[in-house]
Amino acid sequence: MAPDPPPGRPRLGVPVGVFVGLTTLDVLHRVERSPGPNEKVTALRQDVAAGGPATNAAVVFAAMGGTARLITSMGSDPLAAVIRAELTGRGVQTIDVTPDDPGPPAISSVAITQGTGDRSVISIDAGARVVQAPEFLQSLLSGAEVVLIDGHHPELALAAARCARAAHIPVVVDAGRWKPVMAELLPMADDVICSADFRWPGTTHPDDSAAAIRASGTPERSATPGRPGTPRLVAVTHGSAPIRWWEGVESGTVPVPAVAVVDTLGAGDALHGGYAFLRTDPGRSVTDRLAGAARVAALRCSVAGPREWLRALPSLHLAATRDASEMTPSDSPAHPWTGQGLP
Repeated sequence: MAPDPPPGRPRLGVPVGVFVGLTTLDVLHRVERSPGPNEKVTALRQDVAAGGPATNAAVVFAAMGGTARLITSMGSDPLAAVIRAELTGRGVQTIDVTPDDPGPPAISSVAITQGTGDRSVISIDAGARVVQAPEFLQSLLSGAEVVLIDGHHPELALAAARCARAAHIPVVVDAGRWKPVMAELLPMADDVICSADFRWPGTTHPDDSAAAIRASGTPERSATPGRPGTPRLVAVTHGSAPIRWWEGVESGTVPVPAVAVVDTLGAGDALHGGYAFLRTDPGRSVTDRLAGAARVAALRCSVAGPREWLRALPSLHLAATRDASEMTPSDSPAHPWTGQGLP
């Protein structure tokens, strides 16, 4: 069975982002402290929400006012229906490339410590499922202004990056930690946002990893039609410390707002979703995009729970300012299955 087409036509002036990667079901408990061996503790609160780097980024993109399209693997297990329902309620369009897979989706067990906001996560991630790219993947990118890829489901990730580059759509990669697919994926990225824990093989410091990533992209990018020699951005986040970035011969740092941290779960995903949203605005500089994304991540850390913080996003005043006169033909895409505009 083929996946359903993306429902609904993107609204004029609204950014369109495609997110490719992992979807999980997160079961979260807020605790005074994590239990020791053979110990049980009573949680202060519990939540259930969709998770995964690309998925959380898509939720943020939609909450900021964009049209978010998530290409992922969920399957036919009843737990997948729980995930779909939550994402639909958050305004995320989901395309499941494995709709008939009977296995359960990945389930993440998360403990958030009350006093510090630190989180501990246990998950199988994408390890239980081999996901191939559908033949019609290119059509799923129709109308997109940015494609964010988290590197899970390697074959799907690589195919999405190739399709995006063929269509001249900016590719943003969430490089939270090293995965073997990164060696092939990162050279195709326009923007790479790394955590301080990311290490390119053979490097021991975040700056060295950033240099390796920048070097890896040169041949691929120089060979890209329409964008020869375009400088690529590599940024490294350091928690509450400033973000370091490099683009071409330029580099710098961007401060991160200071907040009272109560919940760090998905903070990096929030930053990536915010960055992807701001990446669709051609009038924003690198520092504007990173600073805005840092404000999104800081807001996320200041509110307990996986979704409550989204209600405060309008207070950041980061909404797109484009109007219909700035739209291009690709912003009103033809329906990839019928050749007509989406209803």
